[in-house]
Amino acid sequence: MNSLRTVSKASRSAQRRYSSNWVSNKRPEKLETVQDWTNLSISRTHRRGQLNFLSNFGSEQTRTWKPHMQLHKATRPRDTTLNALVAAGAHFGHSTSLMNPHFIPYAYGARAGITVIDMDQTLPMLRRAASVVRGILANDGTILFVGTRPDLGPAARKAAQRVGDNAYYVANKWTSGLLTNRTQFYGDASVDMRVVPDCVVVLNPLQNMHALRECALEHVPTIGIIDSNVDPRIVMYPIPANDESTRTAELIAGVLSIAAREGLALRKEEHADDLVKELASLTDEDFSEESQDVELEGAELEDSEQRLADLTLQEDALEALEAMEVSEDAEVDLSGSDDMAAMRAEAFSQVKALRGDKGSKS
Repeated sequence: MNSLRTVSKASRSAQRRYSSNWVSNKRPEKLETVQDWTNLSISRTHRRGQLNFLSNFGSEQTRTWKPHMQLHKATRPRDTTLNALVAAGAHFGHSTSLMNPHFIPYAYGARAGITVIDMDQTLPMLRRAASVVRGILANDGTILFVGTRPDLGPAARKAAQRVGDNAYYVANKWTSGLLTNRTQFYGDASVDMRVVPDCVVVLNPLQNMHALRECALEHVPTIGIIDSNVDPRIVMYPIPANDESTRTAELIAGVLSIAAREGLALRKEEHADDLVKELASLTDEDFSEESQDVELEGAELEDSEQRLADLTLQEDALEALEAMEVSEDAEVDLSGSDDMAAMRAEAFSQVKALRGDKGSKS
């Protein structure tokens, strides 16, 4: 008993000492003497020095992740974590009574009658879909975001705007025949333009079964958010997650849009590399031939400009002579240099010829 009392006293003293140093719940001691004030200033200086020293190490996080900011600040596929998916509520499914039998491999379990989706499978499948989108956009493909619910429209619109000209979105009701009957919608433009997208991302697949059927008929790959009450086989690349969560849809649409933008950047890099290789393969003879062609084009351009200037001068001279109302019997003033006299004589003869043509026509 004595040993137990000794241990308990030691533990209480250690706890008291620890709490007084770090997390003290006691009231601060009274500062009665000068020595108390001196000790307090020394401890404050010591803590301030430790803070300044340790602030140079590690990282600084000024703002924590907030799900409501996911619409405007999307994350990259490699930066997406399980914490982000759980914070967005992607792990909540429907009631266990509504469980689709084909969704069982993606279910982690059940709690309070609600299916819990396995995020360990959601994250790799999301990254796989992002890799597919990146490859499609790297080959100059197009992507279509479909979110027909009122709360999903802004997510689809923002994702398409983030990608650029290679992305489109449908925020309202899907029009039947938009892909299979495109000639009635677009006419001849459906032949000349790329109307059928190369990939379709559906944020609420259960309400857009017509769109999924048209994509299947047109052999268009589809990506969709699949909840526990949906058959994962209705899309080509399912992403098991909560399809009723707006934050989850914004997170997934943002990740896929960033992947599409990365694919466009890869295409630009490949185009630049091909251009560099083409320039490197050219020899001195090719450069000399190109320079000769450029010189010939420049000479032809100068000749055409000179001819145009001569014609302009002749027209101006004819207009000036006609304004002088020169008669047919008028004499030509040959004063001045020989060149000027010859030019005046030629202009005078042209005016007489023009007047003769006009008289014969009349």
